[in-house]
Amino acid sequence: MRITINERPVEVKPDETLYQVAARVKPDADLIIWNGFPAAADQPLSEGDEVVLIRRGEQPAPHELEALMAARHTPGVHARLKQACVAIAGCGGLGSNVAFSLARVGIGRLILADYDVVVPSNLNRQQYFLEQIGQYKVDALRATLERVNPFVRVESHRVELTPENIPVLLSGADVIVEAFDRAEMKVLIIETVLTRLPGRPLIVGSGMAGYGRSNAIQTRREGDLYICGDEVSEARPGRGLMAPRVAIAANHQANQVLEILLGEEQP
Repeated sequence: MRITINERPVEVKPDETLYQVAARVKPDADLIIWNGFPAAADQPLSEGDEVVLIRRGEQPAPHELEALMAARHTPGVHARLKQACVAIAGCGGLGSNVAFSLARVGIGRLILADYDVVVPSNLNRQQYFLEQIGQYKVDALRATLERVNPFVRVESHRVELTPENIPVLLSGADVIVEAFDRAEMKVLIIETVLTRLPGRPLIVGSGMAGYGRSNAIQTRREGDLYICGDEVSEARPGRGLMAPRVAIAANHQANQVLEILLGEEQP
């Protein structure tokens, strides 16, 4: 019978149990993850099971690192996401948070497009650091994502998106995420993608300002367009943008990306 241990195929005896195999292959492991979940007791094994053995505090070998990072994912998901490409138009509060979540789940390739630089007021909700103030957002975000997950290929473009360059820069993506603050940029992205890249799923953010109810933020689908937010709470004087609600909307977008890529979105 064949299973995988730390992403490597291993032959096991039909009557061998999880703990017996762990003791044979890596006796010093103190964390045993079986099909995406920490094993609390010994288990019989089945053909195709995925086992990850981790010793706390041990720096893994390069050939094991990616498997250990994805150990808590649902079995089979990581291999599918690694083949995917997602474009993120805008690397601010929505875009930087979407990029972090997608890097952590192991999306194979990310395309980042933004022309702005990091300023102090970004730090209340965006995934940047003090020492990155003044850097182009796409460069700062790419550098940080490489620290989060070095196995994700990040393609960055310091550019203001236009109807002319959107089809060129974003056409290689399986899914496109719109993540701009400005309403006119949202309209530009929506109109251009729907007309110049027909059939390409587009996920936009609309309404996440302030500190209102979390459950008001939802995802709605209109054909190839997905809208994440409460669609009401626009940023304006007296109602700013704050980390918790922005991150909730951003992760609605990231989760919708996964549903599309894994073929599980609802009609």
